[in-house]
Amino acid sequence: MKKLKILPVIFSAMFVMSACGSDESSSDTKNGNNDSANETNDSGQEAAGETITWKFGHVAAEDHIWHKTAEKFSELVSENTDGQIEIELYPNNQLGGETDTINSIKAGSADLVISGETMANWSPKAALMAVPYAFRGEDHLVEVIEGDIGQQIEDEIVEEVGLTPLYHHTRAPRNLTSNEPISTPEDLEDFSMRVPNVPLFLSVWEAAGARPQVMDFTEVFTGLQQGVIDGQENPLDLIHSAGFAEVQEYVNETEHVYSWIYILVGNEQFDGLSDELKESVLAASEEAQVYGKELFDEEFENYRTELTDQGMTFNSDVDQDAFREAMLPAIKENLSEEQFSIYEQILEVE
Repeated sequence: MKKLKILPVIFSAMFVMSACGSDESSSDTKNGNNDSANETNDSGQEAAGETITWKFGHVAAEDHIWHKTAEKFSELVSENTDGQIEIELYPNNQLGGETDTINSIKAGSADLVISGETMANWSPKAALMAVPYAFRGEDHLVEVIEGDIGQQIEDEIVEEVGLTPLYHHTRAPRNLTSNEPISTPEDLEDFSMRVPNVPLFLSVWEAAGARPQVMDFTEVFTGLQQGVIDGQENPLDLIHSAGFAEVQEYVNETEHVYSWIYILVGNEQFDGLSDELKESVLAASEEAQVYGKELFDEEFENYRTELTDQGMTFNSDVDQDAFREAMLPAIKENLSEEQFSIYEQILEVE
């Protein structure tokens, strides 16, 4: 989510959409009386005193900064709404992977999720959230998120995925893990690796010489342990929280993707709130984003130390230019004309 200066824009857009949405909330209620819970006044807002329970599922472990921030967000929402909205957290894929949870939100059996480039399966512009070698570093990434390109991506997520971004986390760069050092594309010969369900990721790693396959994040540890795959790529925080140090020896510093990830609520759930509750949720989102950034800054350096202590070796002798050159044809081939135009705009952002 952008800084507070864009909150009125988001709020206004959501309010307009709410006028066209359903009056029925898909959220559970703690009082067990669904008829009472769905009562609305003449303006389509909740009946006073209704308690709404939102289910929030995500892939990270309970010691991960996403979950810690989600806990803070849940507390803030409860405080800001005087307990009228309560959020139940389901970490560790308890509600399924990202795609499963997004589908559950659409079906009304979940309400919030943490997701990023996986949303490209619905929203083409979401693919730009994680295009290899599009971002030069975190400062460049933030400029894009908080600028016009980031707003275009958010707007399309609302329209095409049916989810409303509340706040975001910038992510550490994705690095390739393996049991042998990988420094150039030539080292990827016969290398089987897991990638998320993002067609672009399949294509760029094939172009670089690997044998990528889509696999749900919940299956990656076992896949590595049993030798079904030779490696995977993720930021250090997920490499750490997933325990990959137990089954991988090297972190190869390809730094091929800088990206961000959104915390999202279903449009229907958000649009069903009163104006006052929307403002309260957005205020909690803003505060949670600041809290999450503080945690990220404090904890990220610890991941490298802890992974090293757990036996992983960081391979800094990686020819990133060679990987970039190998992947560029696949990037251009897989992006639409509009997507590639946005990609080039991203490269030009100062």
